[in-house]
Amino acid sequence: MITVSFPQGNTKTSCAFGTELSSVVKELGIAEDLCAAFYVNNKARPLSARLSLNTILRTIPIASKDGMQIYRQTLSYLLIKASEKVLHDKKIYMGHSLGNAYYYAVSRGSTLTQDEISAMSAELQRLINADLPITLKFMTFDEATEYFTSVDQTKTVRLLNQRCRWKIPVNKCEDFIDMYTRPLLARTSLLKAFELHPYHEGFLLRFPDSSDITKMPPFQDSPKIFSVYYEYKNWGRIVGVYSVSKLNAMVKNKTIRDFIRINEAYQNKKLADIAEKILQKKDKIKLVLIAGPSSSGKTTTAKRLTIQLKMLGINPIAISLDDYYQHPDKAPKDENGMPDLECLEALDVPYLNNQLLALFEGQKVTLPSYDFKTTTRKEGATIQIGANNVLLVEGIHGLNDALTSQISHDSKFKIYVSALTQLNIDEHIRVSTTDNRLLRRLVRDYNFRGTSAEKTISMWDSVQSGAEKHIFKFQNTTDEVFNSALDYEISVLRFYAEPLLRGVLPNTAQFAEAERLLDFLENFSPIAPQYVPTQSILREFIGESEFKY
Repeated sequence: MITVSFPQGNTKTSCAFGTELSSVVKELGIAEDLCAAFYVNNKARPLSARLSLNTILRTIPIASKDGMQIYRQTLSYLLIKASEKVLHDKKIYMGHSLGNAYYYAVSRGSTLTQDEISAMSAELQRLINADLPITLKFMTFDEATEYFTSVDQTKTVRLLNQRCRWKIPVNKCEDFIDMYTRPLLARTSLLKAFELHPYHEGFLLRFPDSSDITKMPPFQDSPKIFSVYYEYKNWGRIVGVYSVSKLNAMVKNKTIRDFIRINEAYQNKKLADIAEKILQKKDKIKLVLIAGPSSSGKTTTAKRLTIQLKMLGINPIAISLDDYYQHPDKAPKDENGMPDLECLEALDVPYLNNQLLALFEGQKVTLPSYDFKTTTRKEGATIQIGANNVLLVEGIHGLNDALTSQISHDSKFKIYVSALTQLNIDEHIRVSTTDNRLLRRLVRDYNFRGTSAEKTISMWDSVQSGAEKHIFKFQNTTDEVFNSALDYEISVLRFYAEPLLRGVLPNTAQFAEAERLLDFLENFSPIAPQYVPTQSILREFIGESEFKY
């Protein structure tokens, strides 16, 4: 017999070896319709999983961060099933995220009509109304290879060869089978709201948010972000690397060093293009503002842009927003009563604007230098700007016009930096930009701050919340979007992140996320870090950059 403890309800029961989790949940009186899945000994598992050890259960509410990821994954899974019935020979492919949506397109050379999108929506709703079970099953390697070959999922077959496991987990709903990457909802009827929205050459699969999973929020377009994704995706097809399996093939064939050079050259070209646009407005632009979420590579982007600008005869002067922090006592309090150092009001905004105005009038200004140990400001360098100078300001609030409210709009040039990954794992699974940044931060925090993977994971929700509040909502107000993602980087980050993630103990709350990331990394063939150029953005995270930080 197996002992099952449910600390959230302060209850305990016992069951036979191999009992399905759904049966235990019913016995404990847990409302299934509120749960996306469960943590079973800190490992995320669907309700169709079977128990084999003494177990501590924790619910994953649908209206939570992890629960909404499961909601999205389930809806995406069901959409593929619906599309196969409606589209027949046409296949849809997941592209990338766009706000509260995933972008889908069809195979190259094909388009979707409004009638086809409407028919898919109707079929998806029919499947939801049918209240069908979705179960976790296992196939042998040979069975899985044969099945995914038969349904023309060639990228999935290549991944099976990369992972080399004899036991393959899959999700099954009626006769539809797809790869298992995380738990799905137990029944289709738990999906309460969705929308298929025609968009460019494809469509958006839109989701509700956690505040109310029964209603769809208003559509908010992100044209600048989409255009960067779209351009980068097309570039991936031009160079022939648009999936993880294609990347792994280059590692196997020992042609990866050429691809690394191509990636770096592509980024340099994009930075050169941005520098040229600044040069064209040289007579007006006095302030270049760079912002982006954590681990987007803002610092190295600023340093490499500086080189491009100097090549054009423009000499940037760097100003750090960190030096304009006020004493923590003057900062607003967060929900826990602690100083909120990520909000705009934590900075001395009037002081910053006064100094900027003085500089633009040709005056000499002594910049502040903030000491984080003593939480006090000291005097820093004295600067004066001339005809060939531009101020380069990097920080999380750079896109918020309230930061520089006294500076005219025409004098500012705003750049949003993010790692907008274009690779897909297979036909139906994308590489998450958030996962890319989290892996960067895991590696950087350990290399330069001695922070464990467990601690970095524990802080990540707060980091993401700060980005939602202070960065993402301004990303469409920017003049330029710079994509800092490198298609080869996760293969390099695996070299560093894997041992860190294996150090997260199974009895910690962070174990489930560590295990998920390890499973994700297994899709990538590792690349030796010595192949990474010393000026690469990736060096900001793995070390040995020629830039000083």
